[in-house]
Amino acid sequence: MLRRMLGGGEGSPFGAGGLDPEQLKNMGIDMDPAMMQQMMMAFQSAMSGQGDGISWDSARVGALHVANQESRGVTSGQRTDLDQAFHLADLWLSEATSIAPTGEAPLVLTRGDWVERTLPVWQEMAEPVAESIADALTEALRTQAPEEMQQMVQSASRMLRQVGGTLFATQLGQVVGRLSKEVVSGGDVGIPVMPAGVAAILPQNFADLGHGLEIPDDQLALYFAARELAHARLFKHAKWLRLHVMSQVTDYARGIHVDTEALEELAGRFDPSNPEELQEALQSGALLPQQTEAQQAALARLENMLALIEGWVDVVAAEATGRVPSLDRIAEATRRRRAVGGPAQDALGALVGLQLRPRRLREAAAMWRAVGDAVGQGDRDALWDYPDLVPTAEDIDDPSALIARLEAAARGDAAPRDEMDDALARLLAEESDGTDDEPGGPRPV
Repeated sequence: MLRRMLGGGEGSPFGAGGLDPEQLKNMGIDMDPAMMQQMMMAFQSAMSGQGDGISWDSARVGALHVANQESRGVTSGQRTDLDQAFHLADLWLSEATSIAPTGEAPLVLTRGDWVERTLPVWQEMAEPVAESIADALTEALRTQAPEEMQQMVQSASRMLRQVGGTLFATQLGQVVGRLSKEVVSGGDVGIPVMPAGVAAILPQNFADLGHGLEIPDDQLALYFAARELAHARLFKHAKWLRLHVMSQVTDYARGIHVDTEALEELAGRFDPSNPEELQEALQSGALLPQQTEAQQAALARLENMLALIEGWVDVVAAEATGRVPSLDRIAEATRRRRAVGGPAQDALGALVGLQLRPRRLREAAAMWRAVGDAVGQGDRDALWDYPDLVPTAEDIDDPSALIARLEAAARGDAAPRDEMDDALARLLAEESDGTDDEPGGPRPV
């Protein structure tokens, strides 16, 4: 593919031997000629670059190119209506949660505005994967080149890394650009792509979402404003939360390595006139090895945390908008949208191979609802104060032990003992008497 793109006849990427844009479209990379020309300029820049880092300019240009297609500006009427929805939803939200308002003015964004504000976060998540792809390209070239060409390969490796990184940056721009046409609000993705405490709604996408639902726009706006403000309040209150989520994503992404053997096998039989096999390999993850144990652990932690965040937002937003007549229908439409694969699943799956399970979200929402019913919203929301207070995966599965601890703390009683307490007591006892459970007497110091 690189040979065809960079080696087109008569100096043009579309000349004889060059890559046909229609072939890229069949491979899932839908670009018009202008975007293709911009990508080729990015490749030329990468080949002439002096640094080892990846240039992300092509990601920004590509994302804005896609986002601004059929994009409409924000009218004064839309801004007024959404400002009113945010104001009323903020008042209702203060009755449903003890977490304070953010003090930040909510934003009403165009698709291009959303790209500009969120692209640094997508770049942060995608960079480990881009580095892995670049490493795979240079390793494949090094192992395939004959001995007499090894010195030349070493001198070309920096250029090839930049070209590989630029190729991935171009893919990132396409993903983020398409995502800008789907997301309704800043928290719609699930991960914190907006700055902490900032709420935002995209009125063009919000209007598209309302088509066919037969739900009054003002009721739909109140529900999504409440969800967005709840998300913003949570991340503003729990200052540790954003770093925690992003570190889980990057921990998973750093473990990704491209299977160069599978890539070489596919390249050996690749027919440019019939690119469906390559498209299937890219979309199915066939070029990514099986997840490592560390990746599986990071994925489980991330799934649980995102489920806890979105479950809490679901419960609080539903409580705040209980006055909305169409609440049940709106919540059901939101669940259906999430079940068929929301923006988060699509974007994270394309960029870092993450497949998040909506099932955990429903279970987490049920847990938060049970905790709130048992101990009230104040004690429920206080679980976000520190990382070690946040419910665990076991609490999501069965919240009874968590509720018992919170109820005991509210009464001023000692919390019920659990397996962790027993294990800690045994450890302290062993330390105090210098013995352990194993035969052989005192433990060596």
